Amino acid sequence: MIVVCGEALFDVFPGQATAAGFGLSACIGGSPFNLAVGLARLGAPAMFFGGLSHDLFGRRLHHALASERVDLSAAPRPAAGTALMMVSVGADGAPDYAFHGAASADRMVQAADVERVPRDAQAIHVGSYCMVVEPVAAALRTLVERQRGISLVAYDPNVRLMVEPRHAAWRDALEWMLARADLVKISDEDLHALYPGRSAADFMAQALAAGVALVVVTRGGQGVLAATRHCPAIDVPAAPADVVDTVGAGDTFQAALLAQLSRTGRLSRQALEAMDNGAVRELLCFAARAAAITCSRRGADLPYFDEVAL
Repeated sequence: MIVVCGEALFDVFPGQATAAGFGLSACIGGSPFNLAVGLARLGAPAMFFGGLSHDLFGRRLHHALASERVDLSAAPRPAAGTALMMVSVGADGAPDYAFHGAASADRMVQAADVERVPRDAQAIHVGSYCMVVEPVAAALRTLVERQRGISLVAYDPNVRLMVEPRHAAWRDALEWMLARADLVKISDEDLHALYPGRSAADFMAQALAAGVALVVVTRGGQGVLAATRHCPAIDVPAAPADVVDTVGAGDTFQAALLAQLSRTGRLSRQALEAMDNGAVRELLCFAARAAAITCSRRGADLPYFDEVAL
C-alpha cells in the first residue's frame, strides 16, 4: 500500500456574467489528490490520508477517489469545509489565484489521526502545502517520524506560495524532509522559487549528503535530472508530447515513479540504493512517458498503465 498524504480541493473558475452575478465552474484537484488517482490508474495500491469534508465539495472528492478505487479508510472527515482555489484572469491576462481554506478540512488533520494509517504501509508520500500549514503539518511530521525505516518515505514540496507566502516555511519543510526522505522529487520551478540561482546539481548533492537515496529534479520540456550515491548524474530527455497544458504533469511523474517502483519490487530504501544507472534511467523514462500523456490532455487527466507501458 502506498499512502498519499495531503490536500484534496476544488479549483473554481468564473464563467459568464449573469443578471444576479456570474456562473462558476469547479474542478476536483489538489496535488496529493491527483497523485492518489494516478497511482490507482497505474495499478498501484493507493490509500489517501487527507481531511475530506462532509460538505458538497468534500462528498464529491470522496466519491471521485472511491471511484478510482483509492482506499479511503484512513481519511479523516473533519467538521470543516473544503478548500477552494479561485482562479481568474487578471487585467494583464495572467492567471490570478485566491485561496479560500484557512480552516478547511485538509488542514484539520490531527496528530491522533495518524493512527488511522497502517504501520505496514510500503510507502508514505507527503508534500504540497499540507507540510507547511497547521495542524496538519505537525500530524504529517509525526507520521514521517513513525514510518522512517519502516516505509519508503517520498516527498515533493510542490510549492504553492498563494497558500503559504513565506518562503522560509517551505525551505524549513524541505530541509527537514531531506534528512528523513528516501525519495525526493522537486521541479526546477520550485527549486528556483526557494533557492534563486541555485543549480540542480548543487541541490542534488545536498539531498544525497542529507541521506536521500534518490533525488529527482524535473525540468519540464528540458527533461529530468536524477542522482543516487552510486549514479551521481543521470539526464533523461522529456518524452515527446503534443502539449495541451501541463496541469498535473508533476503529480503524474511522481505517481509513475512510485507505481513503477512498486511494480518492479523496488519500493524500499534498500532497493533504491541498489539500483544501477540503467535501472534508474528506465524508471525515469517510464515516468516521463506518463507525464507526457497528461500534458497531451486537458487538465489533470492522468494515464492508465496500459497507456504508458511499451
